[in-house]
Amino acid sequence: MARTISIGAQGYEALRMNSNFYVDKTGFVRDWWEADDSVTLVCRPRRFGKTLNLDTVRCFFSTDFAGRGEELFGGMDVWRDPAMRALQGAVPVVALSFARVKQSGFESMMKRVNELMVDAVKAHAYLLGWEGLDGFDRDRLDAVRLNMDATTCAAVPNLLCSLLERYWGMRPVVLLDEYDAPMERAWVGGFWDEASEFMRDLMNSTFKTNPALGRGLITGVTRVSRESIFSDLNNLEVVTSSSLKFRTSFGFTQDEVDAALVEYGLAHKRDGVRRWYDGFTFGGHEHVYNPWSVTKFMESGGIFDAWWANTSGNGLVSEAVRRGDEDLKASFEELMRGGVIEKVIDEQVVFSELATRPNAVWALLLAAGYVTSPGPVPEDVVHSPRKLVLTNLEVGTTFDRMAEGWFAAAGARYGQFERAILAGDARVATKCLAAVTAACMSSFDAGTHPSEGSEPERFYHGLVLGLLASLRGRWSVESNRESGFGRYDVALVPTDGAGGSDPAVVMEFKVFDPDDEKSLADTVVRAREQIENKRYVAGLIERGIAPERIHTYGIAFRGKEVLVG
Repeated sequence: MARTISIGAQGYEALRMNSNFYVDKTGFVRDWWEADDSVTLVCRPRRFGKTLNLDTVRCFFSTDFAGRGEELFGGMDVWRDPAMRALQGAVPVVALSFARVKQSGFESMMKRVNELMVDAVKAHAYLLGWEGLDGFDRDRLDAVRLNMDATTCAAVPNLLCSLLERYWGMRPVVLLDEYDAPMERAWVGGFWDEASEFMRDLMNSTFKTNPALGRGLITGVTRVSRESIFSDLNNLEVVTSSSLKFRTSFGFTQDEVDAALVEYGLAHKRDGVRRWYDGFTFGGHEHVYNPWSVTKFMESGGIFDAWWANTSGNGLVSEAVRRGDEDLKASFEELMRGGVIEKVIDEQVVFSELATRPNAVWALLLAAGYVTSPGPVPEDVVHSPRKLVLTNLEVGTTFDRMAEGWFAAAGARYGQFERAILAGDARVATKCLAAVTAACMSSFDAGTHPSEGSEPERFYHGLVLGLLASLRGRWSVESNRESGFGRYDVALVPTDGAGGSDPAVVMEFKVFDPDDEKSLADTVVRAREQIENKRYVAGLIERGIAPERIHTYGIAFRGKEVLVG
């Protein structure tokens, strides 16, 4: 009989005691311990078992679980090692999780972190009655309160380590789960400087200037740059998607998925599961599956859905992509068509560069699991171009939903613009695009003058690419492709081919230039002349699309004003 699937359970003890579905990842405990690194940061996408693996480490080592080794780990991978069995329940552990530190301001963030630090002290309340606690230590513990300042808060793990080492005669392990959750929220919410200063103090006090630290284990989605919060941690071992360490410790391998599908009578859906949830690559090991999505698929009885997309956590990625220029969005169109792109990626995510350096966005997307780099890891990870593909069908569905969310404020005008463009109705297209621009432009920073270079056109280019995302499948959305004597801005190419009936579309964007034009109508004329003079429709005709099926548009912008002609 198949084991009960407990959705949302992230505690190892409960899963084992209730005989719930669990894929044995306890080998990670041994592998991490034997690596003997002082402080380890493991970066994996969200919902990839990071919290469960850290709790497994806690249950194995913590003195709270002394004498329960056989009960909790009997039959598991780690329990087969006699040397590891001797360590079970023998090490004090300080466990922290920032998974729910996602407040919208610095003060509310610190209130939540203070609560976590108070709880961490309560987890070792026996220290309060310890005879070895002197007056100075007691005063420091008494200062750990819900209203403590950021400096006191950042020093709490260091204090606990010092006391635990003296009490147990052994330096403790410190676990910090989802360390970057507050950092992501701070970037989106606009309080990055305050949050990064606190996190830098916390990291330094806990993992660097802490003589009582035994070992540290940190998890997160992204590797935030050293300049931001890890500037003092030269003892940090960083495990990213390119690292060989722990490459099968997070996520399900093909063999693990196959065994689970057999257990739940879903082996006949193996190919569909692979299309939807496979595609992740860690340390060159391909065919790693999203464990959350596979588990939800089995729990639902075999329903394919974007389970990963239906959970929270897309905000940072959505924000970074939405702010991206047309080159970024054009690369997405290539990926969504099943194509391959090449990018040079530094796996350190520098949040301040997400709005200005496209490669910083690709580093975020790779770390977050939205794109993957198949094949062996290059010897020079920092400078070698990496082939990137969309991870799987679930991720593609996620991006479609993101694009819809960007234009939610425009309501029905979003879809009406698409229909008008395909019908050759420039008048309706103008009304709809103007409504979308007015509703959504406040979320985008775009210039309004040609003197600012190409940035205004890049903004409008990216805006329209986002608007057309839902047409994908029946049309191929192409950007900056060679045709005739130049490159058109955007084209919709029908996938029904030469003998079909669906229309094709070519668009050219221009920003109003007051030095050369009297009105937006003049700007439209300039855009249409470029389409004609450079014969942008030639490439479509060469594909067998009849000229009468091709609609051409010049699209002129001046701030929130727009004219399609």
